[in-house]
Amino acid sequence: MKRRNFIQSLSSSAVSLGLPAEAMANASAPNTARKIFAWGGATDKAIANYLIKLIGKENPKVCFVPSATGDSVVSINNWYALMEGVPMRPHVMKVYINSYSTKESFEETLMRMDAVYVGGGNTLNMMAIWKAQGIDVALRKAYDAGVLMSGASAGSLCWFEGGTTDSRPKELSAMQCLGWLKYSHCPHYTSEEQRKPLYHKLIKSGELSPGYACDNQSGLYFENEALVRCVTSSPNSRSYFVDLKDGKISEQELKAELIS
Repeated sequence: MKRRNFIQSLSSSAVSLGLPAEAMANASAPNTARKIFAWGGATDKAIANYLIKLIGKENPKVCFVPSATGDSVVSINNWYALMEGVPMRPHVMKVYINSYSTKESFEETLMRMDAVYVGGGNTLNMMAIWKAQGIDVALRKAYDAGVLMSGASAGSLCWFEGGTTDSRPKELSAMQCLGWLKYSHCPHYTSEEQRKPLYHKLIKSGELSPGYACDNQSGLYFENEALVRCVTSSPNSRSYFVDLKDGKISEQELKAELIS
């Protein structure tokens, strides 16, 4: 498919989703696409299988990054249990390591993967560790090389400019993230009572830019920082584009493909 036709196809997808025109501004040819698949939380088999479908490769290598839980054994075991029976080769990249126990750099690990899946947990701590270890730079190199980036909760928030987090004591708050996607983000949009009102408040005050909110089990797939489609593994889970119009919050539900 020629580049012009591809962009026209993506633009048609944007119209069907009801997306703002600027959401497609950076679209480019699919063979060089930078790819992100982010969902609000509650990963299930349908989402896991859809992730493999997006990779578009037989028996791909998928790397789980459990930084947000401090490399928790529980989160790692849950990852292996989730991916059992899914046609892929699972890997885990730990950040709590030492020079004697690791044979390759973070960059070397990430660059040999087909996809990266970042787990949930404390986003603020995860971002601090990534920056201290240079993992943010290694992830960007892999992303630019076509490795699919994905994740839920902390693993969805990290790719955006910023959003709502429960990483600090006492109450939900805003935080800044990698900023690869030039929007804000709110995971767990309706499953946690305080998420939605805080997100609206932060956008209205200008502390966060307009952006995408996802319920648990609802996700967004981006190519070259442009939204291509919205999917959900539950008919009760949705995603939204939240904006500010004439000083008032505008919440636009996105048309989603039901996956199983």
